Amino acid sequence: MNGMTNENRKTAAGGTTGGSFPTGYRTHTCGELRAAEAGSEVTVAGWVSAQRDHGGLIFIDLRDRWGEVQVAVDPAEDPEGLEVARAARLEDVVQVTGTVRARPESAVNPEMTTGDCEVHAHRLVMLAETETPPFVIGEEATASEEMGLTYRYLDLRRPPLQRNLALRHRAAQITRRYFDARGFLEIETPFLIRSTPEGARDYLVPSRLHHGRFYALPQSPQQYKQLLMMSGFDRYVQIVRCFRDEDLRADRQPEFTQVDVEMSFVGEEDVIEVVEGYVAELLRETRGVDLHPPFERFGYDEAMRRFGTDRPDLRFGLEIVDLSPVVSDTAFKVFRTALEEGGLVGAIAAPGYGEISRSEGDRLGDVAREYGAAGAIPLTVSPEGLEGPVAKFLSEAEKTEIVTALGAEPGALVIVVAGEAGTTLPALGALRLSLARQLDLIDESEFRCAWVRDFPLLEWSEEEARMVAVHHPFTSAAEPERVVALAAELIEGGAQVMASPEWRQQVCGLRARAYDVVLNGIEIAGGSIRNHRMREQSALFTLLGMDEAETRRRFGFLLTALGYGAPPHGGIAFGFDRLVMILAGAGSLREVIAFPKTTSAMSLMDGSPAEVSDEQLDDLGLKLRRGVKKDEEAEKDSGNDE
Repeated sequence: MNGMTNENRKTAAGGTTGGSFPTGYRTHTCGELRAAEAGSEVTVAGWVSAQRDHGGLIFIDLRDRWGEVQVAVDPAEDPEGLEVARAARLEDVVQVTGTVRARPESAVNPEMTTGDCEVHAHRLVMLAETETPPFVIGEEATASEEMGLTYRYLDLRRPPLQRNLALRHRAAQITRRYFDARGFLEIETPFLIRSTPEGARDYLVPSRLHHGRFYALPQSPQQYKQLLMMSGFDRYVQIVRCFRDEDLRADRQPEFTQVDVEMSFVGEEDVIEVVEGYVAELLRETRGVDLHPPFERFGYDEAMRRFGTDRPDLRFGLEIVDLSPVVSDTAFKVFRTALEEGGLVGAIAAPGYGEISRSEGDRLGDVAREYGAAGAIPLTVSPEGLEGPVAKFLSEAEKTEIVTALGAEPGALVIVVAGEAGTTLPALGALRLSLARQLDLIDESEFRCAWVRDFPLLEWSEEEARMVAVHHPFTSAAEPERVVALAAELIEGGAQVMASPEWRQQVCGLRARAYDVVLNGIEIAGGSIRNHRMREQSALFTLLGMDEAETRRRFGFLLTALGYGAPPHGGIAFGFDRLVMILAGAGSLREVIAFPKTTSAMSLMDGSPAEVSDEQLDDLGLKLRRGVKKDEEAEKDSGNDE
């Protein structure tokens, strides 16, 4: 659990060991009983998680969401219950009425929060019998991921997942309290909206009443929260579901939850102050961690230069050093070629890891190649200087200056990558993280937050042959007048201007008033100050390759609203699932979402997505286009029938 102690787990779970909620079936929950209540008559109910037959005495561990308690069934006190207990299987649901007794000191179980007591049953009733579960339900996962997702309702009985979802609930309550205390209104935005694709694909919903027309599920409430600012609501927050049809991985799901925030009459510092307070309170309340804002800040270029990523993990060193000035006159062809082509030579030094095997060196090279680099060059720092197969191509002065620039001590491993900056820096960033994990340099109990700012506003997409937004197309530029001027050049010159390398360079040089929050190397939030004047927003759409007709078709309602007086505004959106994943120390979003999808966006439990009937398609005015292969098989089957 990422350094989480048992006490942390109780706190994070929002009271997994407390709470007396009597019903017609129970007077107490399984997790709340203690030796101090010895002599009390209680009724508990739950699932059988263990059964031990000690001859004439049977012990059952009874589990509910709140914890476990040991039940002792004695034939002298409940002969009928003894037969029920003897026949009980794991995951049967039973009800027990009995007396709480303190355990002898020698029998206290420190692994259970109720380990100093047990319930001596007077009456044991079977409430529901179980089929044989497909896997053992316990603290540790015993099922494959596929099996666990297929029987998710069983997997969710496991205490770790229940703790995670209790933590998620608590984080949501902290979120609402925090923003409510600061004047934010929680306002719901619609799920059925107009499709304005930008970035990931939309999930489309056909209209039954308007054949041939479609709603889209929102990728985020971006335009709606801006419209709320134009409506005068000043401060908005929403814990909202969002949908993106994109390739998945461990930290992505097709449907996910955001903490969505927007504020009027603000600049970057106003948003930063609110956000830092929220993250600090969330970590303090769930993990007992004090972050002490302000967080560290990095410009995008600085983050890439020092860490090779715009999501820097600050829990360890191994920062990237640019060796280009040191080897500017080198005779070594690999370095010289990289520099002549406008690239760089970068390196990281890992202390105490100088003795590296051939296979380890090959593995590091593979890591670099995954990010587009030609490879990685390993060197060792010895008392005599820099050593390794490539060292013979470097002058003594170059080797000395490399060691000095890196601040490397004897015994250190130096990894050098040379090439175009766009591949070299990310490759070094990946190597930095890989070595930190291998050398166990990351303190998993530590939390380090940082801001990354001054992102590029736009970048050129070779695939789409146009400019695309780095964040989204509503982000304000640091120099909005430059956006207007460059858009005017494009309108006047058309395709010829767009093909100009000089014009593209100027556009790619625009900086955004955007900011990301990074926690332990994971981006947990991103936001920006928005365009609040129609002129600048229209100009940005122009730079994105949209003519006036397309702009009006896709974003006409937003531009019209901007024309009626919009306040300066900005905001941010947190990936709530990702936040909870970090707080829980989980390895995947699936561990903090009740009913997640697979990496192919399927639900193995209920079989979605699934086919629908022809009648449903007729209602929507839709007809499926069958694949050639399927049609051929259908014809073959038809022929066989004849």
